[in-house]
Amino acid sequence: MKNTRLKNLGLNIKFARMKKDLSQEKLAEMVNVSCDTISNIETGKTETYVLTIIDIARELGVNINELTKDV
Repeated sequence: MKNTRLKNLGLNIKFARMKKDLSQEKLAEMVNVSCDTISNIETGKTETYVLTIIDIARELGVNINELTKDV
């Protein structure tokens, strides 16, 4: 269950990032995290802080509910 939720979160973030035509590297720079962190979040390999998700949503210009849909 937890893994499915992490994967859904990651897919939502990846989709929103790709809609903005941003690389993982650029998003990582904007959020002030490593590229590996973005990659691990998008693939559901790691949990992340709520504040990081808020920062990602802000930088992607989406509502946090869009990122957490189906999570």
